[in-house]
Amino acid sequence: MNPFNLSMTDVRYPARLTERLGTHAPQHLTVLGSLELLALPKTALFCSSRCPGGAILSAYDQAQRWRDEGRCVIGGFHSPIEKECLEILLRGQQPIIICPARSIENMRLPKAWRSGIDNGRLLLLSTFPKNIHRPTAAFADRRNQLVAALTDEIVFFHITPGGRMDKLCVQAEAWGIMMTAPPPFR
Repeated sequence: MNPFNLSMTDVRYPARLTERLGTHAPQHLTVLGSLELLALPKTALFCSSRCPGGAILSAYDQAQRWRDEGRCVIGGFHSPIEKECLEILLRGQQPIIICPARSIENMRLPKAWRSGIDNGRLLLLSTFPKNIHRPTAAFADRRNQLVAALTDEIVFFHITPGGRMDKLCVQAEAWGIMMTAPPPFR
């Protein structure tokens, strides 16, 4: 199970990245898993780190629906709610795309991730070189831009006004990405 690099000049490189990110599109992606998942309709999952209880329950319910419907979900799965949603999704058979805010080279993969990769239903993508092992706020912002640029639809379970998710929401609106959120998400 070895990741490989996908350069911007490769025909398999997602055109959507250059369309939406322009000159800020990553020159290379590190890939582990089935690249075919990028061709599927994707829903991105985002939630601010601090989240009210009502939004938490809504997120869990939605993750279960996506799992049962077989919906391809993409995200960084970094905030506590996003991590819990990933656990729910991993119990299903639907496709999942995980974009960590760090390198995936030499990353220790949980057993469920390895199983998903082996079964062709899990894809890991990273824009970070192999010397980046710890996520930072700046890396998370870059990762979130990648996730948003790749997706067809975004669901924000909670956005802290003025926070990083709020800025991402504005960018996604400018790109014309369909966004939904269980009320109230801000």
